[in-house]
Amino acid sequence: MKSLLSCVLAALCALTVTACSTPCGSPGALCAPIENVTSPPPRVTAKAPERPPAPPPEEEAQVETFAVAMPGTMTADQPAVATGQPTRIGLLLPLRSETLGRAADAVRAGFMAAWERERAGFDVTVIETGDANEDVLATYQTALAQQDIIVGPLARSAVTAVATSPLVTKPTIALNHPEGRDGTALPAKMLSIGLSIEEEARQVAEWAAREHPGANVLILSGSTAWQRRIATAFAAHADKVGLSAKTLELTALNGYLSDPELVALRARLAEQPVDLLFAALDADQARQLRVALAAPPLGDIPLYGTSSLNPGRVSMLPGQELDGVKLLDLPWQIQRDNPAVASYPRAVPQDEARLSADMERLYALGIDAFRVARELATKPGQPITLDGVTGQLSIDYGNGPARVKRIEPAAVYRNGVPVPVTTP
Repeated sequence: MKSLLSCVLAALCALTVTACSTPCGSPGALCAPIENVTSPPPRVTAKAPERPPAPPPEEEAQVETFAVAMPGTMTADQPAVATGQPTRIGLLLPLRSETLGRAADAVRAGFMAAWERERAGFDVTVIETGDANEDVLATYQTALAQQDIIVGPLARSAVTAVATSPLVTKPTIALNHPEGRDGTALPAKMLSIGLSIEEEARQVAEWAAREHPGANVLILSGSTAWQRRIATAFAAHADKVGLSAKTLELTALNGYLSDPELVALRARLAEQPVDLLFAALDADQARQLRVALAAPPLGDIPLYGTSSLNPGRVSMLPGQELDGVKLLDLPWQIQRDNPAVASYPRAVPQDEARLSADMERLYALGIDAFRVARELATKPGQPITLDGVTGQLSIDYGNGPARVKRIEPAAVYRNGVPVPVTTP
């Protein structure tokens, strides 16, 4: 069964002009039929703020304000902190989307948990949208007049719509990457912190190249869109870091790899050995692969992958079939003792048992989204270095096009569980 986050991120990408609701990416990310997100919305231990009276009926957007902003006249370039007034943050999410509403709610829960921890000087307004890009653009334009910083949109198509519009006149933190990200330049006041499975694949290629310089790599991919994107990203970057890579696409029926193809793969590797494997697969498929290749004469071929190989504690199967497999994932998932991670609440115990790893990743994205917004408000024009729960974030904003880099920690399976390791 493929990674739910990859499905969510793929859904975000697949949304067209009439559908734009929420990762990811997209571990952001990017095009398959939209699937419903069925995980329950996460609940956090942080005390929920009180809701104000309902907005006037003439308002088009559903707005949830958690603090009352002080009056004042703010220009697009004037940070609120400079005037001593609260910084007004509008959190623009597709919470009215039946398809991706739960993913949006996970982001909201993480954002509000982070705001509860450092709320002094900040007012947060949750602004709901539906699926249509026209709805997002109209709501975004209205929010600009009322907020100092906009966080959102979340759907990839919606990010593209906002990025290609003339509307971006205030700091805007997109939660996904635009479609055709390499060809879509973001406006100067917009940056993207979306999760990206492709970026994970590129970082894995660099890791593999450091440990196995000049290695011959066989990329094993499934046939789904997200798996092909991971495989393509790894292959393109492998060439740049000195690896020689070939790709083999495996057939999967109901999520299970074809036994005859695995037998053929064993024969191929026996005749044409490789130095390492990269798995653009989910955790169950990687487990099948390891079992098929475990018997002699192949031995233990090093196997690398992305966060798609980590299904999280809820879906983790017992057993040591994946031991030794190397992957990247968010600190929120594999560094729970990290002070930057441990300082934020998780779902309450009765919900954590049902909360998927993919919803947890979106919750973590919400936490870092508030932290980035806070840094933009308190340190305008300065480079940002953040020990985030989604990775080490380096952001240059306010000096031309924004530049964002996220480095995720490495992990290796030991005793059936991925544990953090230090890379060379």
